[in-house]
Amino acid sequence: MSNEMLLKYGCNPNQKPSKIYINDGSELPIEVINGRPGYINLLDAFNGWQLVKELKAASGLPSATSFKHVSPAGAAIGRPLSKTEAKIYFVDDLGELSPIACAYARARGADRMSSYGDFIALSDECDAITANMIKREVSDGVIAPSYSDEALEILKTKRKGTYNVIKIDPNYMPNPIETKQVYGVTFEQGRNELSINNELLDNIVTDNKEIPEDKRIDLLISLITLKYTQSNSVCYVKDGQAIGIGAGQQSRIHCTRLAGNKADNWWLRQSPKVLGLQFVDDIRRPDRDNAIDVYISDEYEDVLAEGRWQEIFKVKPEVFTAEEKKEWLTKNFDVCLGSDAFFPFGDNIERAKKSGVKYIAEPGGSIRDDHVIMTCNKYNMAMAFTGIRLFHH
Repeated sequence: MSNEMLLKYGCNPNQKPSKIYINDGSELPIEVINGRPGYINLLDAFNGWQLVKELKAASGLPSATSFKHVSPAGAAIGRPLSKTEAKIYFVDDLGELSPIACAYARARGADRMSSYGDFIALSDECDAITANMIKREVSDGVIAPSYSDEALEILKTKRKGTYNVIKIDPNYMPNPIETKQVYGVTFEQGRNELSINNELLDNIVTDNKEIPEDKRIDLLISLITLKYTQSNSVCYVKDGQAIGIGAGQQSRIHCTRLAGNKADNWWLRQSPKVLGLQFVDDIRRPDRDNAIDVYISDEYEDVLAEGRWQEIFKVKPEVFTAEEKKEWLTKNFDVCLGSDAFFPFGDNIERAKKSGVKYIAEPGGSIRDDHVIMTCNKYNMAMAFTGIRLFHH
């Protein structure tokens, strides 16, 4: 490891020179094993590593995240996949998966459109099965505490040998004071070392006071994910994985709608109509992802038009009608929702209900908390006020 790394350029090609270093001159906590990561790659890598490190500490399970433009597209812990999940994540041909492979399959698979070209962070050693999974996806790089010899050989063949592979010291502890510059002015603040744990979920303010243990884990996953997501942000979680993340919106209701739509798409992909789609044999993985995304949207005609569907499908699919989609979405329930700041109005709860939300964690503190609580009570939801804000910029 060295104390400085020169980069090709900064956020954009015109932003030169560019490098990373630690102010006190100490060694960087990373070793670049393969490739040449860029400025944004490293922002994704360092933020993603913090996220998975905290997820593992909170859950006790190997964890993974899929980062794009300094926000997670997905995050998950390494619970085994169901047959349906393995199929919609396109890993059902890989055989038995290790816990870390399950974590990445979930993190990548929840929102495959947003994860295209991601930077991956793994809490545990990258093994061969995970490397094989990564090899066939469009991705910029991976950061992990270690790699098996076989995994390294697989990853070094990706992108004609230029794939970014970074090893991080899992024991590295950053300076508790962090600085950044904007327009030549230096900003300084204490690092956000807030521990996100079960105690944050004890102040349940709704009539329904029951949050089962597995849902507490899901709520912690949502809050830890939000800690490293560009604000404003909300995160829907189910069964140990984020299923919809709404990042970087000025309006919180827009966050809730955006993330809710992503969660809905995740669930719609598990419907018999989507599972039964018959794709042409030579279709590329990104093209298949895009076709599914369009098919379940209101713009389905773009993939069902004569002359177009033959390029994608072996058999022309039936239209997935609005009524059918609405009926299928009613089967999704017990979803968890976290918010990085308070919900100002009950409309966020109304939208969340449409995506099966039953459990919520948010800071509280709005002058309309009473209205938000009343809306939760209307649907027998359980909501905890954490008392903490998780803005990230």
